[in-house]
Amino acid sequence: MTERTDERRSGGRERPSGWRGRLGCPAAVLVLLALVLGIAWVFLRPMGYWPGSSMTTTWVARSDGAEAAPEDATDRTWVAGDLVVRGRPDGVRAFHAGSGAQRWEYTPPRLTDLCALSATADDSVVLIAYTGRDRGCATVAALDLRDGRELWHAAHVPALDALADRGGRGLPGVDGALAVADGLGIVLEAGGDHKPALRALELRTGAPRWTAAVPEGCLPGPSATAPKQVLTVLNCGDEMKLAAFEPTDGTARWTVPLDARRGVTAGTDVTVVAAEPIVLRIVGGDVLVFGPDGRPGPRIKPYAAPSRLYGADVAVSDGRLFALTGGGRWGLLVGYDLTSGDEVWRAEVGGAAYTLGGLHAGAGRVMVLRTSAKAGDLLHTFDAATGDEEERVFRDLVASARELIPYRELLITVHPGNGRPLSAYERW
Repeated sequence: MTERTDERRSGGRERPSGWRGRLGCPAAVLVLLALVLGIAWVFLRPMGYWPGSSMTTTWVARSDGAEAAPEDATDRTWVAGDLVVRGRPDGVRAFHAGSGAQRWEYTPPRLTDLCALSATADDSVVLIAYTGRDRGCATVAALDLRDGRELWHAAHVPALDALADRGGRGLPGVDGALAVADGLGIVLEAGGDHKPALRALELRTGAPRWTAAVPEGCLPGPSATAPKQVLTVLNCGDEMKLAAFEPTDGTARWTVPLDARRGVTAGTDVTVVAAEPIVLRIVGGDVLVFGPDGRPGPRIKPYAAPSRLYGADVAVSDGRLFALTGGGRWGLLVGYDLTSGDEVWRAEVGGAAYTLGGLHAGAGRVMVLRTSAKAGDLLHTFDAATGDEEERVFRDLVASARELIPYRELLITVHPGNGRPLSAYERW
């Protein structure tokens, strides 16, 4: 007869059996795997080696070796087809957006510099202006961004000379003196032998289209073009105004004060953020919104921009204004509704150790780059409607960026100065 041993009576334990025993080993493996992945995430993500939350370098444009220009010098970037084009005082250079290879270079005539560039391109054509040997900013030209060819130039434009002399006293200098849209080029005339006016030219030929005088006692300032009207900020006696003109013949449509109730003092530095909808920024101050007929909208009061900031501090897209503002120790990105002026969401985007820059809004998203040699570089991407955030870490150190340009699957960063003009990154 077989004898059974009573393990419980002898102090032993019952062996696990059934489903508990079968699951014990896999559960332990899963716990160990989760622990390993957690440790890997802690160490790899901040270095940009965690899949799905990193950015890797695709290309860096070579340095042109030119002498560095002041950071407030004329500086524009455009996209034309598969080219990203950078304009600086010493010339214009085009790079292939997919590879960073330089495609062409335009250099202004000998002993001259580029002194004004249109903010946008129209059908791959921009307006530029360069100095004469006496350093006056007086020659306007059209440049085809597809091949760097100068289409035409018109010498001795009195507008730009006058604006160059008056820049810094509420007028645009020459940086806001050129605008393009719908086959039209707009050049400000603010003095010289002519009364203050806007001059319209055929963009591809330079043929005169019309000249529109501004109201008596006013000088034209920063201009912008929209499909249905040409806008210019006016410096009139004791206050600033906004005027609109018909793009077909230059007929005046309307003129309104920037703020009819409180006024905006003449000489205030004002920039055009967007022409449609009409949004103006009092530099270092409020944002003004207007309807297409000049009817005033909300006056939005964002906080002051962070001190460690490159590029624009406001952008407009999807019916909203997005502002990079200071919020004590942290920088903030705040979204405002352009119809009501109400704040709709806000998000923290950096601290004292970071430099913010490259604010970009479009296609339903808002992007901000924050850089730090010690703490690493990050890209914040927000849903424009909700403020939902995605954060990505750059594997390589990124120079502070003045502008961000999404191009297909790439993100192209525009850097201040000449040493590293452009870089491109992709998600990893």
